[in-house]
Amino acid sequence: MSTGRKIIHVDMDCFYAAVEVKYRPDLKGKPLGVGGPPGTRSVLTTASYEARKFGVRSAMPTSQALRLCPQLILVPPHFELYKKESRAVREIFERFTSKIQPLSLDEAYLDVTDVTLYQGSATLMAREIRRLIQEELGLTASAGIAPNKFLAKVASDWNKPNGQFVVRPEDVDGFVKDLKVEKIYGVGKVTAKRMHELGLFTCADIRKQDPQQMVRWFGSRGADLIDLAHGIDNREVHASSERKSLSVEETYNEDLTSLAQCLRRLPELYEDWQRRMDRAGVRDRIRGYAVKVKYHDFKDTSHQTTSTEYPTLKDFENLLVPVWEKRPDPVRLLGIGVRLASESGDEDEDSPQLRFNLVT
Repeated sequence: MSTGRKIIHVDMDCFYAAVEVKYRPDLKGKPLGVGGPPGTRSVLTTASYEARKFGVRSAMPTSQALRLCPQLILVPPHFELYKKESRAVREIFERFTSKIQPLSLDEAYLDVTDVTLYQGSATLMAREIRRLIQEELGLTASAGIAPNKFLAKVASDWNKPNGQFVVRPEDVDGFVKDLKVEKIYGVGKVTAKRMHELGLFTCADIRKQDPQQMVRWFGSRGADLIDLAHGIDNREVHASSERKSLSVEETYNEDLTSLAQCLRRLPELYEDWQRRMDRAGVRDRIRGYAVKVKYHDFKDTSHQTTSTEYPTLKDFENLLVPVWEKRPDPVRLLGIGVRLASESGDEDEDSPQLRFNLVT
């Protein structure tokens, strides 16, 4: 890759499970799940590759995972260990570039466009980063190398585990056209379902559409989808700033017209939020939680409360009810999330309100 930007996406392989095995070698080679006990609302934060052979996956309810794999060994998450190992991985990244944007404890973007190490080869840098992680930490990572963040993230899944894949600038068009729409940045289950209903299954299908039609179908998001379907992503790698909140939201193609409809949508949001919380490792920094509602007229409101407790699905439901009662109008978007204290434990006095941003 000799032209344009050079972005590396590094994704640790089954990170939480791998860390557990590192500190408990007796678990090596066994089907392992990290999560809460069965009979609760808990979901797995990750599963080892041995467990995945049985269909067990992250974000799956623990009870379902045990049905699929009765011999699954369940261990509770140890976030202090994961944070310790994540900091060590970050230290390796910093030997190559200061332009690092972590997405969670186990993945990050690196911009190495201007780095001269290894003759400026992002491919060789990614290979060396992965070697150092394995040699120094006893963990493995996969990497994607591409001209932008979207493609680098997709590429990091191509040769998992413990591999890497390069999308060269001249290969972008051919690589992107056959990608499923689910691979597109920001496309969740609801949007993907809507796309399928419209006959959009791959990026090539999106490319065939008139841009104005995409805007009619998906609003302002339509133009972004056209760009991404052509492999265009101009987002910068932002050097890490401390996360102040963690939220998820979903825009619905058909307005939700009753409180019951809104409440039925919350479990799916909550499952996604739980998975992101576990990957981010920020449970101990919760200082409040909130729900957000955007109405059919694009006006929005939120309702939040202060708490250091990990909110349950019922907690979010209890916040949503008074929002609906205050304005029982059609809803086009729902969001849930938490406000976080700084890693030092201090309150962020400059940002008392939870900001909702799409987390990917």
